[in-house]
Amino acid sequence: MAAARVFIDGEAGTTGLQIRERLLARDDIELISLDDAQRKDAAARRDALHAAEVAILCLPDDAARQAAALAEGASVKLIDASTAHRTADGWVFGFPEFRPGQREAVIAADRVSNPGCYSTGAIAILAPLVTAGLVPADYPVTINAVSGYTGGGKALIARYEAEGADGYKPDAYYHYALGLTHKHVPEITRWATLAHAPIFEPSVARYAQGMLVSVPLALWALPKAPTPAAIHAVLAERYADARFVRVAPLGEAEGVRELDPQALNGTNTLELLVFAHAETGRAVVTARLDNLGKGASGAAVQNLNLMLGLAEDAGLEAARAAA
Repeated sequence: MAAARVFIDGEAGTTGLQIRERLLARDDIELISLDDAQRKDAAARRDALHAAEVAILCLPDDAARQAAALAEGASVKLIDASTAHRTADGWVFGFPEFRPGQREAVIAADRVSNPGCYSTGAIAILAPLVTAGLVPADYPVTINAVSGYTGGGKALIARYEAEGADGYKPDAYYHYALGLTHKHVPEITRWATLAHAPIFEPSVARYAQGMLVSVPLALWALPKAPTPAAIHAVLAERYADARFVRVAPLGEAEGVRELDPQALNGTNTLELLVFAHAETGRAVVTARLDNLGKGASGAAVQNLNLMLGLAEDAGLEAARAAA
């Protein structure tokens, strides 16, 4: 079978570079590349988009919309890694595992929007629990998260790397998006089927990549007053057959005293852990993932594989990490 022609529009950025790295060694993919002088040339980009079977857009939102317009009339399938189309009609949300039928929707799609890194963790936790009725759609959801500085975008990457060069304090840790308007909130609200936008408090720490996304739950305040075991059972059932989502056994989570956000770096695995104090009816469900893996580049390659009819795990590493 001939290799599939793939164009990464924006291959010089953080996400694009990691996608390229995952695809270069594969003999079932032929990469279309533009030289430095052509990368901002609309005509050259249009030609590359029209020559590809699948194009992956690793661009700012406005440029991604422009690329989608340039691709009109072509047979090319698009995967957009930006925020531009994550809640847009006509685009399939590229998180194959989070609900029944989503993998099939990605396989059949011509337009797929890659999820955000934080939202991948949050939706993985919330969507099954809301669907099962354990968390009401109008529950006041709070999401606490910490990422390596690559999770904060180009400006934070530049800031952290510059400060590091100046010998800045190595354990520096910041909250950001304090205006409560983070770009991932709309997609979390829509795809977790929440009635209200969650309170989302992301933080960034001084390490490059890896993240934890946590949703605290007052079990006693939920209408069904579910037990920690019931919360775990819903998640375990939803992801029982998922290649890249692991739900840690309750007993394993009980023994965890420290959780390393970098433990899954370099993999496409998302791990869910349910921490709880059953006697007082409190739980925290935490997702751990590589924000540049399952949270970005790895997810794009997974979606690419599905859209091309290739093995879903081609070019991707899964992990079964200890906490």
